[in-house]
Amino acid sequence: MFFSNIGHMKIGLFFGSFNPIHIGHLAIANYIVEYSDIDQLWFIISPQNPFKKKSSLLADYHRLEMVNMAIADYPKFRASDIEFKLPKPSFTIDTLAYLHEKYPQHSFVLIIGSDQLPTFDKWKNFEEIIANYTRYIYPRPGSEKYRLNPVENAQWFDAPLLDISSSFVRQAIKEKKELSFFLPPRVFDYIRQMHFYEK
Repeated sequence: MFFSNIGHMKIGLFFGSFNPIHIGHLAIANYIVEYSDIDQLWFIISPQNPFKKKSSLLADYHRLEMVNMAIADYPKFRASDIEFKLPKPSFTIDTLAYLHEKYPQHSFVLIIGSDQLPTFDKWKNFEEIIANYTRYIYPRPGSEKYRLNPVENAQWFDAPLLDISSSFVRQAIKEKKELSFFLPPRVFDYIRQMHFYEK
């Protein structure tokens, strides 16, 4: 699926529900690819947690389909359903271990928003992640202050501060707002055709 037969690549992993993927996600991903040393960026779509019923979360397949639609024209982007096949709930450290085993020729970095730093020590085996995987951090609204503190094994990127969220997009669709500029055109059309998020 990901050209595992080619030589070493440095791959950035961008985890999220992508419910739906929007221009904010794509702008961050585009910036990191262009301004860092990674060769590819993989969107790791988080599966529905079977222990939690969340009606606003679309089925895994639809969210994967929308990511694929959004990135179809960008050769440095890939969509990954790797977590769909792993035990639930999915933990980042387990996904990293699986990817390392499956693609030993590649190296992986984590792409995270600065808003995830305050709770990073709650992540499963967070010390192991910090020790073995560099974190590429982009700014998120309201968490700029965390840049003042040293962050171990991390690199900061001055990506534009984009205050767009999937929950905002979903609420706007429910309110019948015209949001075509917030979504990739294929994704916008797909959501409209499928009547997603309208209720």
